[in-house]
Amino acid sequence: MGIRIVQLGSDRMPDEGLRIGTVRRPPRGVPKAEFASRNYYDVWFPNLAPSAELMAQGKTVSNAAEWASFSRHFKAEMATPAASRDLDLLAAMSRQSNFSIGCYCDDESRCHRSVLRQLLIERGAVLTE
Repeated sequence: MGIRIVQLGSDRMPDEGLRIGTVRRPPRGVPKAEFASRNYYDVWFPNLAPSAELMAQGKTVSNAAEWASFSRHFKAEMATPAASRDLDLLAAMSRQSNFSIGCYCDDESRCHRSVLRQLLIERGAVLTE
């Protein structure tokens, strides 16, 4: 059981389960009917994506200080009651089922999914590699 943190569009792992897209926008140029078959996501869940303003800032990150600022602001967004409940739900679900969450970014270390990983671990989520 557990959550996999994945790059959307990558090959699915055995027993990965439902793939949840924690992104602000659907993939460009891909028909909605093909999101799952092209390994993007089965369900779109933008609730756990950075705000549009923060996403714009994140795309320009070029050093550790800027990444730290992005991470701090994203954690603040995820501390709102609604986002916090969403994270709590995913953490609880990870103890009973397999699913994955992800984003399009190539480098997880400079992607909001690395922050989601940390926040889920803090909530006792079971993560699968």
